[in-house]
Amino acid sequence: MKYSKIDKQLFKDNRQRLAANMEPQSVAILFSNDVMPRGGDQTYAFHQHADLFYLSGIDQADTILALCPQHENPALREVLFITENNEHSKIWTGNKYSKEESREISGISTVYWCSEAEKILRELILSSKTIYFDLPENKAYVPQVTTNNERQAAYYRSLYPLHNYARLAPIMEQLRVQKSSIELQLLQQACKITGDTFKDLLTQVHADMGEYEIEGRITNGFLSRRATCHSFHPIVASGKNACILHYEDNHDICQDGDLLLLDMGAEYAHYAGDLSRTIPINSKFSPRQKQIYEACLEVFNYAKTLYVPGMSINKIHRLTLQKMQEQLLKIDLIKQQDIEQEVVKYDSVRKYFMHGTAHFVGLDVHDVGGKDTVLDYGMVLSCEPGIYVAEEGIGIRIETMMQVNDHPIDMMADVPSTVQEIESIMQK
Repeated sequence: MKYSKIDKQLFKDNRQRLAANMEPQSVAILFSNDVMPRGGDQTYAFHQHADLFYLSGIDQADTILALCPQHENPALREVLFITENNEHSKIWTGNKYSKEESREISGISTVYWCSEAEKILRELILSSKTIYFDLPENKAYVPQVTTNNERQAAYYRSLYPLHNYARLAPIMEQLRVQKSSIELQLLQQACKITGDTFKDLLTQVHADMGEYEIEGRITNGFLSRRATCHSFHPIVASGKNACILHYEDNHDICQDGDLLLLDMGAEYAHYAGDLSRTIPINSKFSPRQKQIYEACLEVFNYAKTLYVPGMSINKIHRLTLQKMQEQLLKIDLIKQQDIEQEVVKYDSVRKYFMHGTAHFVGLDVHDVGGKDTVLDYGMVLSCEPGIYVAEEGIGIRIETMMQVNDHPIDMMADVPSTVQEIESIMQK
């Protein structure tokens, strides 16, 4: 793997926490993600199922994890199944994990080949009353492709129709939303790679560069610093493109006098970074660009103070909208009359700031956790106010990752954010 070895205590602790939340006489069975075909004899880069990685650290396809905490045989309380190497796979795709390597990575003593899974899983299931399967339950997204976990759950339901079946996703959300010290270190490394790559860009961006060229430099910056990959497709949006919230084409040429909105994140050991900054392509903000940018920065600095225990995403957003309203009034984007005529509170603000302020970040860049989840120590979220003025061709977003604390921790505090800092570095 590109990333350094992770302390297996992380995965052992995660399994213990899950076991403590499972019903008596139950088994949880998790399957790795599919290898997805791209065309011809190609596949997309494999990306492990987040919960399976969280519980085992195993980062390859054709993996099964079974947890049966109360099984009478201690050797069968944690069981890992991996794919068996053969001479053909060694030549064409390289070695897979050996059983010993899998034990060392995961901390699981009992490891079988996948070819033995049917027999062992039958024993675990017949000793249990309840079976947990890990089906996708993202509140904002329904996948169009059936996952391996969904197919396997349907298969085992057909074999064992009289068992009780339970949802693993709500338990995993409860566990994953609060990060351990090891996870915070991994997230901090993702933040560092992301931030250092952005700092490089400040000395490289100039007029007449292609957005695609900047995307290439982001990729190079990430991979040269041992990132696994991008945590999401980077947004490199110059000029009016910055007013398209999920602009991903990255195919235009940067024009002198325009702004460049960068939304980028490195993934390190499956943990996501997420950073946004907006910079002047010619290294100097115009008076109007500076006015709008500093209004957004004022909101950004205020919003960062809100990431304290007891808050929630919805509470943070409501207070941020209020602060944004004050700033939009100051820079004459809205008027008091607009506010008085609103049918729904803050509608006039949402014309220029139409997305949320925060989302959880972890093994996914939009990680598990709800908008009303009560924030607690060790949770990590984005902070990302923006102002988008399509009629002026100006789109600004400033984003960092915040760790919830009595005094909230900006995990990218060393990344330039003020007009002076950005201009000073770019003009060098």
